[in-house]
Amino acid sequence: MATTIAWEWYRSFLGVLREGSLSGAARALDLTQPTVGRHVAALEAQVGQSLFVRTPAGLLPTEAALSLRPYAEAMDSTAAALERTARSHGDGVRGVVRVTASEVVGVEVLPPLIADLREQHPELVIELVLSNKVQDLLRREADIAVRMTPPKQEQLIARRVGVIEVGLHAHERYLKAHGTPRSMRALIDEGHALIGYDQPAPYVRELARRYPVMARERFAVRADSDLAHLALIRAGAGLGLCQVAVAKRDPALKRVLKRELGIPLETWLTMHEDLRDSPRCRVVFEALVEGLARHVGAGR
Repeated sequence: MATTIAWEWYRSFLGVLREGSLSGAARALDLTQPTVGRHVAALEAQVGQSLFVRTPAGLLPTEAALSLRPYAEAMDSTAAALERTARSHGDGVRGVVRVTASEVVGVEVLPPLIADLREQHPELVIELVLSNKVQDLLRREADIAVRMTPPKQEQLIARRVGVIEVGLHAHERYLKAHGTPRSMRALIDEGHALIGYDQPAPYVRELARRYPVMARERFAVRADSDLAHLALIRAGAGLGLCQVAVAKRDPALKRVLKRELGIPLETWLTMHEDLRDSPRCRVVFEALVEGLARHVGAGR
């Protein structure tokens, strides 16, 4: 195997992994399909193994491809971080800052904070990544992350913002039509429609352990999206979990069983320590800390 392999080969390889075809990767990478094919073939020649198997459903990765994937993704994240940094040189607060947050925080909490930042710093560019997956700041998948768990890596700057409480809520239309449950048992006895998750992720299993009535089989409507849950609650489809501070903005959303069901989410803002002296990241970090603190306070 050669001692060095062109990054472009890994980039095309990762594009095919993500898109499932040469044509899809070519569109995503703004390359021609033959170019992507040549890159993948060259990488296969260098590693001495086939990386994809052609099937009617598209190109499926081999075991060798899957073993290379995390390294290619790390290279991709680093390349993106290098590009963000390279574009951010100059005086003042300018350049790109990549922020990751959960769906609800990203849609319901961060937009006005970002709008204020852009008013104060017009040359600032924010990349907002909405995902309930924990992005790896050490691999620079993002510059700043809003997390609901304490960070474990020592190389991160972390600021505890407070506790966001999640409670059971319903729209007043639903409660008017079906009544307000007075106990957890009443959720079952009175046949209330519960909104919850589909896939049994660790969070879902922990929720069912603490509150057996919230087990997956009891959900009348299932979706693995917090935004879908919020939309369903607002539509009157049933009772579901929602951040208390978000629900308080809409008088029609009512919290039920406050004493019986409450989930505290410890909220942190984190950033890689290498970005400590970056004007753009420091300004965004402090603005988000302040804004999230207000959000936490609104839920009390």
